[in-house]
Amino acid sequence: MSSTVRETALDHISTAQPVAPLPAPEQGKALANGYGCDVFNTRVMRQRLPREVYDRLMRTMTHRTPLDPADADIIAGAMKDWALEHGATHYTHWFQPMTGLTAEKHDAFLSPTADGQVFGEFSGKMLIKGEPDASSFPSGGIRSTFEARGYTAWDPTSPVFLLGDEYGRKTLYIPTVFYSYTGEALDRKTPLMRSVEAVSAQALRILRLLGNTTATGVQAMVGSEQEYFLVDRRLYVQRPDLMMCGRTLYGAKPAKGQEMEDHYFGAISPRVMDFMRDVDNELWRLGVFAKTEHKEVAPGQYELACVYTDANTATDHNQLVMEVLRNTALKHGMVCLLHEKPFAGINGSGKHNNWSLSTDTGINLLEPGKNPKDNLQFLLFLAAIIQAVDEYQDLLRAAVAGAGNDQRLGGYEAPPAVISMFLGDTLEELLRSIERKEDYEEGAVRMLESGVCVVPTLRMDTTDRNRTSPFAFTGNKFEFRMLGSNQSISGPNIVLNTIVAEELKQFADELEGAEDFTKALNDLIRKTIKEHKRIIFNGDGYAESWQIEAEKRGLLNYKTTVEALPHFIDKKNIDLFTSHNVFTEKEMISRTEILLETYSKTINIEALTLNDMVKKQLLPALSTYTADLAAALAAKTAVVDGIDVSMEESELKELSAAQGKLYALSGKLDKELAEVPEGDALKTATYYRDVIFAEMQGMREVIDAAEEKVSSDVWPVPTYADIIFRV
Repeated sequence: MSSTVRETALDHISTAQPVAPLPAPEQGKALANGYGCDVFNTRVMRQRLPREVYDRLMRTMTHRTPLDPADADIIAGAMKDWALEHGATHYTHWFQPMTGLTAEKHDAFLSPTADGQVFGEFSGKMLIKGEPDASSFPSGGIRSTFEARGYTAWDPTSPVFLLGDEYGRKTLYIPTVFYSYTGEALDRKTPLMRSVEAVSAQALRILRLLGNTTATGVQAMVGSEQEYFLVDRRLYVQRPDLMMCGRTLYGAKPAKGQEMEDHYFGAISPRVMDFMRDVDNELWRLGVFAKTEHKEVAPGQYELACVYTDANTATDHNQLVMEVLRNTALKHGMVCLLHEKPFAGINGSGKHNNWSLSTDTGINLLEPGKNPKDNLQFLLFLAAIIQAVDEYQDLLRAAVAGAGNDQRLGGYEAPPAVISMFLGDTLEELLRSIERKEDYEEGAVRMLESGVCVVPTLRMDTTDRNRTSPFAFTGNKFEFRMLGSNQSISGPNIVLNTIVAEELKQFADELEGAEDFTKALNDLIRKTIKEHKRIIFNGDGYAESWQIEAEKRGLLNYKTTVEALPHFIDKKNIDLFTSHNVFTEKEMISRTEILLETYSKTINIEALTLNDMVKKQLLPALSTYTADLAAALAAKTAVVDGIDVSMEESELKELSAAQGKLYALSGKLDKELAEVPEGDALKTATYYRDVIFAEMQGMREVIDAAEEKVSSDVWPVPTYADIIFRV
């Protein structure tokens, strides 16, 4: 039965035609005129709001001034009219709870009239405040189950937008923060916005000391690179592990994976290209700066990169990117996998987070300029970041912790779990000369010649790239490469903003009282380099020698979530976040509890799914196949004396042993799941890591070995070879 279903699906896939894309004129129109057409952006606001209301709203959006409540009704009315004109029937407060997903509750614009008619109603109160049930969201003990009330509050700095379906029905989405009844943040957006304000305040102190009197704010700027897999839906639904867990819990390595290195930047199939075009059109309508897409390293793996925008908007945009990828894939008969490691033995998926600081006047504070040795502004901010990364390695590692990401980090496909910085040879040499008070001579501009006369001569970059570095300088920004593909970018950017804010604060405190500012500034840069240069490493992060060297340098190496997360609430980290008003201590403790519980729940679901598949699919398949072997053995020996049945005997013995071992391991896993300690989140998570996950890996070894011997006619689920090469 299973074999027949699989074969039928494979046959359909091989003959399937791509979904027809939009006509070329429509695509061109979408690019030229349709960008941001489903966003209540500044252009729309300027057209629909009174000038004075528009100006006050702009001040709120750009300078973080409080919104005038009197303006709320006017803004809400304009939003409602615009939404209704575009086919909207409902509105929703769109927020980001600690589930890792987004949440929404839809309300109709309809309100009754006295004569039995209806009209579209949307007041300022409805815009500003919502009251969802807060009891069913993770709170880490902040809210008890019986304490249900919570609030969503409009975030005016993130654009309101429309989302709809293929039938033209649309909903007005209002980005909001999410609070408990007692005022604690229950979401990922609130602390992110607090961290943006923190780094802006301290960066402005530094800029004033450097003579900049024009900037009124500093914004953390972020561009994310989203990796993902595409699989055919007809095969996906035959894998309970993919459906329940987002990853395969077993699967033998196919004969060909990524060994030929022919996937990265390879030609994109028509089916996937049509999918990508639809994704682009949808994102552009939503004002998302989707710019670049290409094949990634593994078969069936792709990447979509977005252009820089402010950290808060970038986080909202990345959530939309993941949602659009998932929804569009379904329209094309595919499923988008965002798990960090859906398939063992081939590269998993990450999410590079490109981060920098920029003034509201458009100055990138991480731009070295033509003469970086004389650019004291750049060197000072660089020194602050070096010190921040060194002093808060634990926080950066905790920010990317998760059960899925544990399977990537340190696996020779993603950065190691050790935090380090890559600056490149040129910049490292400059810092070394500053530390030693030596003259520094800028190297001559180097040109790259191809040897082909018609090919233009290119200017070489000052340094190479290092794909093994967790935190790499890439010319005028830092690329934090440890994020998992399924993670929100809010957590890592909260940490980055806050730790840099702290170092800038310390620098400002020291420099503001200096008698000789220039000397104090140079001394501070030199001292910082000397004390924190251990964090700088330009070599191969995958090399075993680096693990040894990192330990000698005193760098941390938290290999798993269970090791990393508890350090989030170390005293120094609580002091850090509370001093900058990013988190309260209560909020930090609750988040640690939530993330540890999420880790445990993830492993628990995976263990239950694996055991269910073993009992209902794999053991019966092994039983059927060994029975067939036994029957063949008996039939052969009954017909011809002395016939060679070594194959049947060997396979029967080996697979029967595997069946028995798998049966025993399944029973053992059931027993161990019944003995999970409760009451202490860290103790529970540790048990799941050391006992349950380890047991699952042992079961997988038995299953994968059996898959290589069992006939494909009997094997109950699509194989890796079926899945990853069928898109």
